[in-house]
Amino acid sequence: MATSSQSRGSALLAVLWLSLALSAIAFSVANTVHGETERVSTAVDGVRTYYLATGALERGILYMQWGRQVAPTPDSPYYHAGKPVLRMSFPTGEAEVEVIPETAKYNLNRATPEDLLRLMLSLGAGDGTARETVAAIVDWRNPSAGSPYDQYYLSLIPSFRARHASFEEIEELLVLKGMTTDLFYGSYQRDPSGQLVRRGGLNECVSIFGAVDSFDINTAHPAVLASLGLTEGQVQAVVERRQAQPFLPGADLGAFGSGRLRVGGNSIFTLRATARLRLQNGQLSDLRKTVAAMVKFMPPSYDAPYHIMRWYDNAWRN
Repeated sequence: MATSSQSRGSALLAVLWLSLALSAIAFSVANTVHGETERVSTAVDGVRTYYLATGALERGILYMQWGRQVAPTPDSPYYHAGKPVLRMSFPTGEAEVEVIPETAKYNLNRATPEDLLRLMLSLGAGDGTARETVAAIVDWRNPSAGSPYDQYYLSLIPSFRARHASFEEIEELLVLKGMTTDLFYGSYQRDPSGQLVRRGGLNECVSIFGAVDSFDINTAHPAVLASLGLTEGQVQAVVERRQAQPFLPGADLGAFGSGRLRVGGNSIFTLRATARLRLQNGQLSDLRKTVAAMVKFMPPSYDAPYHIMRWYDNAWRN
């Protein structure tokens, strides 16, 4: 009898351990399935948000074309020089399209060394770094070879030769002596309250097709405004004013102490669309996707009304 009771007890204990092991396996499988389901759902929402942003950008291009054909009014959904942000509503979500004229940025190939130096300092570069980087930019676009920078580039591994010609893309700046990723792309710094605040980068302030003399006041980066001679208070006033009510064509800009400000651009613009999906409860998702494109609008005599010069699947927005 004792042996039989021990056998039954051992069998019961084995069954309990087996049940516990199976329960642990089932819990692990269920947790994995739940995690994979959430991951797939997030991925699907990301794809949907991306295409929503893409559709908003394409509609923004149409709104820019149509805006040229009608007189601007306060309630018009179409673009005009005093309306740098186009807000759009779709059945599946909401989107904002920022319209940034290339005239809001410095022309990388034509900007003077003095303007570039003030821009570098406004972006937070130290005096030594700023001067070295500006000298490297001027050397890169200078057709004459044989500078000390040439020897520096040839000493690197892998080595390369300076173009000694006009910049074709602003990303060429990344290989220049003195350039850092923080200076080009921007970085984060703490404000007096301890919060992280993003400091913009050079890629937001220069363009191959940028301006030399006058810059769009509605979309110019604060560092560009500061480099034009505006004081810190004037830059803050411009930013606050254009957030509340953008400057309209014909506005008096003399109060900001610079004769190098304008409203609007020419024919080349960067459109940056940010989209958010609408949830079943009617609220907007926290997930955002931003796409951008550089678009050149052609004269009426051309067959194609516009030409997309560059496309950015993953764009940055502050």
